[in-house]
Amino acid sequence: MTRLASAVAATAHQKEWFQTIRARAAAGEPLVLVNADAPQEVLRALDLPYVVNQWWASIVSAKRRADESLDVLRARGYPDDSRQYDAIALGAMELPAEGAPWGGLPRPSVVVAETSGDAQRKVFDLWGEHPGTEFFAFERSSATRVPDRWWELVPQRWEEAFGTARLDLVVAEVEQLVTFLAERTGRELDRDRLAHVMDLVDEQAGWNRRTRDLVAAARPTPVAVADSIPAVMVPQWHRGTEWGRDAARGLYEEVAGLVDSGAAVCPDERVRLMWIGRGMWFDMDLYRRFQDSHGAVFVWSMYLAIAADGYVRAGGDPVRRLAARFAGFTDQLYTPPWSTDWYVKEARLHGVDGVVHLVADDVPASSFTTRGLEAAGIPVLEVRANNADPRAQDPEALSAAIAGFLDSRVRPGSGR
Repeated sequence: MTRLASAVAATAHQKEWFQTIRARAAAGEPLVLVNADAPQEVLRALDLPYVVNQWWASIVSAKRRADESLDVLRARGYPDDSRQYDAIALGAMELPAEGAPWGGLPRPSVVVAETSGDAQRKVFDLWGEHPGTEFFAFERSSATRVPDRWWELVPQRWEEAFGTARLDLVVAEVEQLVTFLAERTGRELDRDRLAHVMDLVDEQAGWNRRTRDLVAAARPTPVAVADSIPAVMVPQWHRGTEWGRDAARGLYEEVAGLVDSGAAVCPDERVRLMWIGRGMWFDMDLYRRFQDSHGAVFVWSMYLAIAADGYVRAGGDPVRRLAARFAGFTDQLYTPPWSTDWYVKEARLHGVDGVVHLVADDVPASSFTTRGLEAAGIPVLEVRANNADPRAQDPEALSAAIAGFLDSRVRPGSGR
């Protein structure tokens, strides 16, 4: 199996970058742990080193340390079967230093997250109980109206898409975060620098959109989902940098070359599948498991798709542009009909024959996603598991469920 050069390079860069983060923290710089749904671009503009909570959880899980991290929480009297994706990093802080993934995460000085529910809030409150860590919380707002085809509206008409009241709230909270960080680090926000960061993010998203469109149109698919996820997401954690933009361009150029050469992940491609939900970090081979038996290839994940449609915010005040990027982020992925309409659009664009839908305990309204896709004539298998907790799913049972779904609902007789 040949991996994407872009994925290999991105992973190597991430390992080198993480060691610079550890070195900066060891030298006394403040480290920020930020949730994926919080505005990281402010930290980029302030040149504050930061690590994304969900990325670190994925590393801990991929290195088979998630169960130990959750055991730590249980031993301290906290639930180990709720919000695992948010909580793994917290538990991993107490693991022995020897053998810790990539040397271990330094203790953050600040944790930043959106509070999307009581359980998530409690996870981050626990970070704030450590004497060396403070927690800054963003509120989560709800939409009162849903625009049609939001993915066409948000790049330029984001004020119309999200509404003035929602954007005002996030702008006010971003300004509070800027003051909060200035008081604790002495770093003042350069608004021109933030505008430059935002422009780089838009450029990166443009390359991701080109790549998404190539993959959607290619028959057979030239890119394995297990490869495209790191090739897209590592640069996403470096949004607002020249490296992130150039890595996204490099991925596009590599995929374009594969398309031109007629490369195929599965030359006998007969079934195209969509994976809705977060990546199964402890079992990434899952996405390749049905190629030989059924000619079935996962051609879609949310990572490239949302990187293509969810980030561009052109023009205007940089803080308000940033507010527009994050005000509706959860809506785009998880709140119907925002999310449902988008998933149906993406399924049709990629010509998928069926969908495997990972339903996690913290994802709202998953049933609406399934119903919307099936109403569009696309069969869906719901899988109830946690993507980062290997205890939550029997790999053999999951494989059997997907094989049965392929045989009975997607394309009877596709197996051999």
